[in-house]
Parts: sequence; structure tokens; C-alpha cells
Amino acid sequence: MNPSDSAHAKPPTQPNWASAGQRAVPIAGLGVGITFLGWAGANTSTLLSGALVACVFFVGIDTVAVLKNHSLGWASRVTQARLALVGLLVAALLEPAVYRDAGWMIAGLALFALILDGVDGFLARRLGECSDFGARFDMEVDAALIMVLCLGALAAGLAGPWVLLLGLMRYFFLLAGQTLTWLQSPLPSSFRRKLVCVWQIGALLVAISPLVAGLGAEVILLSALAGLVYSFAVDIQWLYNNRRVSYSQ
Repeated sequence: MNPSDSAHAKPPTQPNWASAGQRAVPIAGLGVGITFLGWAGANTSTLLSGALVACVFFVGIDTVAVLKNHSLGWASRVTQARLALVGLLVAALLEPAVYRDAGWMIAGLALFALILDGVDGFLARRLGECSDFGARFDMEVDAALIMVLCLGALAAGLAGPWVLLLGLMRYFFLLAGQTLTWLQSPLPSSFRRKLVCVWQIGALLVAISPLVAGLGAEVILLSALAGLVYSFAVDIQWLYNNRRVSYSQ
């Protein structure tokens, strides 16, 4: 994701109605997500667990924003709505049958989260709410969505444990950066990186939906993993070749 496309500092002063409207956005997203999961056949305990997880996420992000002295604007509230959908998908893992038997609904819920990803970027640019905090928030929600879909594919028996690499490779990269500090250097914007990210999520959506099954689902997920490995290899090579410049700076 391009940080400039992400969210999310709200202007310092806004009318009360605007603030109330912003806070209603993630609640509305949660309501839509609960409706999707209800249609998917999730039981009441799963729905309540999802709502609880989402509320914990809401409080957590609001707390972090306060500690960072950052105000959440419209774009960040849309990202927060996406986070609520991720929380519901996490709760759905309590019922693997939902991922296995209601693939269309799970894929639809994840697709809604993906559409909102475009909405928050548009709002951030249009309303002048782009910020480092919002960019990081947006990126982490993307990563969390990919990770939970990987877990769902595994729980539904659509692929083996290797599918978790689609979600874990980014965290391995960040962990490696704690030792190899040159991996922490900023990377130039890349269409290839964006394309691979979209294909990751797209491949997971297709695999979870009834569009393909068995070997077909695994082939699609393996293609996403191959693209991800290639993308990381290119970025790591670039960072290695430019490590002396990074150190001098």
C-alpha cells in the first residue's frame, strides 16, 4: 500500500455532528459485518465474540491515537470499520464450518473490507487527512486481513499450513529488521508491491469462495505465495544494495 493513499488525521476543529458521524462509521461497518456473518450461519456466541473483539479493537486504536496525540478523521474511521470486519472474521474462526460451508458470505465480507480500503484512501487524499499514523494503521489492517484469511483457509481445509506464509512473511521481514537494521530503510513506491498485495487478498477470496476447490484452490494460493516471495526478494535485494547509503544517512 502507498502511505500517501492511506488515512488519516482529521482537521483540528470540526462541528460536533461531524465528530458523531465519524464515530458512527465503524459502528455501521460492524453492523454490516454481523449481518454478513448471520447470513453465513454463524451462531450467536460467534457473533457476540466478533462484536466484542471489534469493540476491543475500537478502544485500542482510540487509545493509541490519544497516546500519539493524533485525531482520527473520516478516513481513519473507515479504516476502523475495516478493522471491525477483521475482528468478525477472527471470531468466525471459532466455527471453521462457516469458512468451509459459507464461502460466498466470508468472501463477500472480506471483499467489502477490500472495497473500504479504496474508500479510506480516497477520503484521505480528498480531505487532506494523509498522515504517517494513518498510513501505518491502514497497512496493519491490510496485514491483519490477509493473516485471518490465511487462518480461515487452513481451518476450512482448503490448504495446508504452508498457506500461513502468505500472512506471516511480512512479520518475519519485520522481525529480521530488528537484527539487520538495513531492512528497516524506507522502500521506494512500487506498483509491483501493490499488485502482489492485491493478488494475495484476491487469491484468498477466490480460494475461500466456492469458485474453485481442492487442487485449484491450492494452485491459486501457491501462485500468490510465489509472487510474494519474489516481491520480498526484490525488495531485500534493493535494500541490501543500498545499505551503505542508508547507514550514511
